[in-house]
Amino acid sequence: MTALATASWPNRTATGTPASDRWKGCVSVIVPVYNEAAHIDELLRAIHASPVKKEIIIVDDGSTDGTREKLQALPPMDDVSLVFHEKNCGKGAAIRTALAYARGEYVLIQDSDLEYDPQDYPALLLPLESGKANVIYGVRPDRPERGLRFFLGAKLLTHLTNVLYGAGIHDEATCYKVVRRSLLTQLELQCHRFEFCPEVTAKLCRMGEKIAEVPINYNPRSAVEGKKIRHSDGWQAIWTLIRFRFIPRRRWLHAGQAAASTPFAVSFARLPE
Repeated sequence: MTALATASWPNRTATGTPASDRWKGCVSVIVPVYNEAAHIDELLRAIHASPVKKEIIIVDDGSTDGTREKLQALPPMDDVSLVFHEKNCGKGAAIRTALAYARGEYVLIQDSDLEYDPQDYPALLLPLESGKANVIYGVRPDRPERGLRFFLGAKLLTHLTNVLYGAGIHDEATCYKVVRRSLLTQLELQCHRFEFCPEVTAKLCRMGEKIAEVPINYNPRSAVEGKKIRHSDGWQAIWTLIRFRFIPRRRWLHAGQAAASTPFAVSFARLPE
């Protein structure tokens, strides 16, 4: 098993720039990946083409379709970290693992299925960079291609969030969530699958954070095309929103930033030098 290597990272970059300057204004793009061999190359090109200061942290969550082999074949890059789970644990688990490797001032979640456009990164980061908000959600347009089930499910989760937390938001289930890392690392996350979204929303709202919103592009795909969310994930999201409304904050809120550690077994990690 590959141990977490963050403790051995140098405090200065190869060019001699202090590490604090290297990560100031940088966004850690977290990419959970599971069986996306057909899309991973195009996705990485799109992320690299986005004109923002960034690092990319890819966590392969037990892929069996050749995704791992394609990732391992990539040449080492100074802005890309590759981490492989020993087995499939879920999207939320992959995000939690990636957070242990993140160094940027901000954290952005990027799905691997090409539904979301990395060219939206500058607009998503602008309210953070200007100090107007600590949390930004990308609001998807109401596209009929999403299908009635996904459309109504997302609307229900958003409505429930607004009722329980007074959030006043328009798209709780959006993938594009951007948060100051110093804020996100105060949360003790418990998610394994798609309940990451309602869990982080609930906890940030309980902390009194106002969620700012930015319109984004969205190209939905169907289950036939590889969409992995299921009915059971919807029920889990509802329960997550309800239960974290009442769980005492002391049970999931750290006084300071949590120590970096990988919560799930990692079989491979290739980090920038």
